[in-house]
Amino acid sequence: MSTSQTPLVEVRNLVKHFGSVIALNGVSMNVYPNEVLCLLGDNGAGKSTLINTLAGVHKPTSGDFLVDGQPRLFSGPRDALDAGIATVYQDLAMIPLMSVTRNFFMGREPMVGFGPFKRMNMDEADNVTRDEMHKIGIDVRDPQQAVGTLSGGERQCVAIARAVYFGAKVLILDEPTSALGVAQTSMVLKYINQVRAKGLGVIFITHNVRHAYAVGNRFTVLNRGKTLGTYTKDAIGIEALQNLMAGGKELQSLSEELGGTI
Repeated sequence: MSTSQTPLVEVRNLVKHFGSVIALNGVSMNVYPNEVLCLLGDNGAGKSTLINTLAGVHKPTSGDFLVDGQPRLFSGPRDALDAGIATVYQDLAMIPLMSVTRNFFMGREPMVGFGPFKRMNMDEADNVTRDEMHKIGIDVRDPQQAVGTLSGGERQCVAIARAVYFGAKVLILDEPTSALGVAQTSMVLKYINQVRAKGLGVIFITHNVRHAYAVGNRFTVLNRGKTLGTYTKDAIGIEALQNLMAGGKELQSLSEELGGTI
């Protein structure tokens, strides 16, 4: 990652109002190729609104939004996808009873035949799914198995691999480790690092400072709709980062009060 490059995505002083409610009140951040930018903030910090603005769901009230150095205003999520910005939400947009392959392609299936004889090329789709999952160390013996039979970490990896395979340049990950155990979290964090190494920019949204610190290159802290600053790993430690987030100091004092049990 080199700051002499043009950021893949940049927002400057982004503001978003919903009627009289100010959800974002001056957010500035950018992400470069080969970088994991961690967006940190507690509940109510504005993370969801920012994600949905970057993903084309909301239009900003004011501020600058640039993709590859060019001003952009997305008309919707499809427009953002076409620009190479893919979002993996917490709920993953997966259908548990459908196969891993069907979930991997989800509306972009390879087809064979013509006219009324057109059908999904299931062999090709299965092979692609198996190969893409194998690249990240997940052995899907039968791509026709229901995606719901995979672990939470494996499903996260399917969703990320799907976005990368279909050409994402910027990957927005919404709390990808929030519901995972230690081993599954490790699997997902390793894969995020692999994705970054391919030249993508990753925006990793989380309230877990330790998960962020394990994989992040830079950290942008959100608090009540504003950015408090962006820091490189060598410029800030875990505890200082925690204290910047809403509740950090309160948690620290509560921990001391309870004898360090938090």
